Amino acid sequence: MNTNPSIAELQNREKYTLLAELDHLHIKEFVLDQVRTGNRLIRMYMGYQCLMICLGTFFAVLSVVKAFHGEMKELCYSLAALVFSFSFLVIFHELLHGLAFKAVGVPRVTYGVLPKKFIFYAEADRFVLNSRQFRIVALAPLWIIKLVSLAGMTCFFSHPALWFFMVVMCLHSLFCAGDIAMLSFMNRYPGEVYTYDNKKEKKSYYFRKIM
Repeated sequence: MNTNPSIAELQNREKYTLLAELDHLHIKEFVLDQVRTGNRLIRMYMGYQCLMICLGTFFAVLSVVKAFHGEMKELCYSLAALVFSFSFLVIFHELLHGLAFKAVGVPRVTYGVLPKKFIFYAEADRFVLNSRQFRIVALAPLWIIKLVSLAGMTCFFSHPALWFFMVVMCLHSLFCAGDIAMLSFMNRYPGEVYTYDNKKEKKSYYFRKIM
């Protein structure tokens, strides 16, 4: 049973403060603003991101070097991972958000895309989430795809398919920037923070319970 406040209750200014009203058309600007704050979560994510970029670059260069020496399989797997990441992986990422929404009690999940901005999203229209629930939803794709990639790398450690899982893992870290930015925003405030999406308005709202 969902014990979070209703949307109507969140409008009570004596109990809740509106922290942000995020227009979905300006998500990229919002993400950049959070990156500039440089808080602990952002620093950890940027460190992880740098590691993934370095690792991905190393394996990409190595696959090209191997191709020049007649070993084409690693390059083929790397290119396949690139195509997969910017097509099917995008869909899987959002489906994992959807499954996480279901896991925290959301009755209906909808999906959308902003083609001009290359933004894909899953949303729970007018369903209020607390900080813990949002954390589960935000981090589910990162952890699940990371674990699947590591499992694949372990199984194919001595096989060229290792390149596929390595490149997928490295590229997917880029897809998580928006999730980490929103989670970082909620972590900035003490006490309980609540959020909900409004599909009709194409906005997300963030409220903090007054201590």
